Amino acid sequence: MDRNSFEWHLYVPKLYTTLSSGYGLNDFKNDVVSGLTVAIVALPLAMALAIASGTSPEKGLVTAIVAGFLISVLGGSRFQIGGPTGAFVVVVFNVIYEFGYDGLVTATALAGGILILAGIFRLGTYIKYIPHPVVTGFTSGIAVLILTSQLNDFFGLQVSDLPAEFFDKISALVGAASQMNPLVLTLSLSSIGIIYLCRKLIPKYPAFLIAIVGVTGFVVLSGLPVDTIGTRFGGIPSTFPSPVWPDFSWAQIVKVFPSALTIAFLAGVESLLSAVVADGMTGTKHKSNCELIAQGVANIASALFTGMPATGAIARTATNIRSGAKSPVSGIIHAVFLLLFILLLAPLASFIPLACLSAVLIVVAWNMSEVGKFIHLFNAPAGDRLVLVSTFLLTVLVDLNVAIEVGVVLSAVLFMHRMANAVQIQTHNPILQEDEDDLIETGPVTENMDLADRIVSFQLNGPFFFGAAERLIETLGRVGETPEVIILQMRDVPFIDATGCTALSAFVRVTHKSGAYVILCQANDSVQKTLLKMHVVDPKENIEFAENFYKAYEVALKKRSTCS
Repeated sequence: MDRNSFEWHLYVPKLYTTLSSGYGLNDFKNDVVSGLTVAIVALPLAMALAIASGTSPEKGLVTAIVAGFLISVLGGSRFQIGGPTGAFVVVVFNVIYEFGYDGLVTATALAGGILILAGIFRLGTYIKYIPHPVVTGFTSGIAVLILTSQLNDFFGLQVSDLPAEFFDKISALVGAASQMNPLVLTLSLSSIGIIYLCRKLIPKYPAFLIAIVGVTGFVVLSGLPVDTIGTRFGGIPSTFPSPVWPDFSWAQIVKVFPSALTIAFLAGVESLLSAVVADGMTGTKHKSNCELIAQGVANIASALFTGMPATGAIARTATNIRSGAKSPVSGIIHAVFLLLFILLLAPLASFIPLACLSAVLIVVAWNMSEVGKFIHLFNAPAGDRLVLVSTFLLTVLVDLNVAIEVGVVLSAVLFMHRMANAVQIQTHNPILQEDEDDLIETGPVTENMDLADRIVSFQLNGPFFFGAAERLIETLGRVGETPEVIILQMRDVPFIDATGCTALSAFVRVTHKSGAYVILCQANDSVQKTLLKMHVVDPKENIEFAENFYKAYEVALKKRSTCS
């Protein structure tokens, strides 16, 4: 195929490729079981996320059905499960607060169009370069906002009009503390306790659904006077809505366009992160640009059915894989089961206490905050810490759009500063390798030296980022037979940041699965210090440092003989 021609195979959905490559009855049975399992997990989450976003619970279910179905049919990931996620809660709430629900529908449809264009122009290839501190700071900030938005229902404070601004919201909640309802708080804490015990004792069972069914049953049987979905929203309709074309106006498009960009950014990043997680769990490889187009179509369709923004859900995708899914059919089955719930069992949802749903969302916010990863990033270089904290604080205190813009700009400035330092280092320490066009070169250290079988060496030139590890894995796949030892020559790597450390850790995990041992050769003091602080190099793992290539090769021969 001509290099400049449109490569249609990059956009062929995974559903087609998996069904056309020996899909059988046993695969279908596995997909039905996994689809039902994911639907059970998605059911309470879809309703809870919709309520937290400032809309009614059926909007979340409609989104999970429509968007979940289309993401599985058209997507570039074999195991992706789509629907509403916690990342959108604050964005959706703010859009509805400022522009009403019609504004949200317009913003969702616009975001869908942006995602389709991003896929067509292959921007999915570059989304992976968004620095780790930006993503972590942003998602941790959203988690804090979700948690604070649920305190009203969690404590039964009855604050009728909770402010959108963070400090105003905290002030209103503190001012209403004397109105706390002990009965509601008991139900909330009981829900969290059930979820915790289920995850500890019976981790294969749906903890959220067990908590909701158990607490709801207790409230119904005891007749406790607490707020439920029925008392606040009037229940959930037993019919599926018909599509309605949004009433677009140029004035409204201009107003909601920044929010549409944020929705598209979140949907793109989270869906591709979810696809990467799925690839790591299964050894498959997703099509990033095909996935973006599917996300775009799904969001436009969700807007037509007056739903919410949707993206790939990491937790539900992981559940799908652990449940034995074989193809995107499981995602389609998950959407069908949710549709059956609306058509047959929707009236039962009106009895669910809001305290229980708030407890579910607080657990979701805790998981989303990734406290361990947030703290771990404080071991990264000072610039990465600045980006992390700035993005986090701007997300919580100012605005999501501002947080993304400032985080990306700070990262770009930091990158330019590091590149300037890298050029100075290379000027004072001339590089002996003359072929600087490729980031990664494979082969022996000298022209006269041949490496023993099952030992490979890679020469890294320049700063180490996510894309470097991605190309390493791809290059390793082209080597042929899986090597027993991999030597990474890092003499010409001037620095490595938090994103590069995360990427290198991923590479080490991939090689560890194949039984290979990794030796980092001639890494400078700065790179070694960062790798040690970020715990990329651990004596217990399959990786170590070597001060020069010849010592690395000696270690490689010993490791090879041990493996043999």
